[in-house]
Amino acid sequence: MGSLFRPKMPALPPVQPLPEPPEAEVSQEEKDRIAAEQRAMERRRKGRKSTILTSPLGVEEEAETEKKTLLGS
Repeated sequence: MGSLFRPKMPALPPVQPLPEPPEAEVSQEEKDRIAAEQRAMERRRKGRKSTILTSPLGVEEEAETEKKTLLGS
């Protein structure tokens, strides 16, 4: 009886294929500009890398939890 009260779903339209992306033609001067920008980005990234003192995993050395005191020595 459930089919009496439910409307029938219309048929789905056929799926159209995606259009072909346009081919990007890049001139030699544009390639040179892009390469220069990428080299500059790498240089800046290397400059920041020297300021990071820990690895991506964090500090790997043991923490100094006990401090030596002069009392009772």
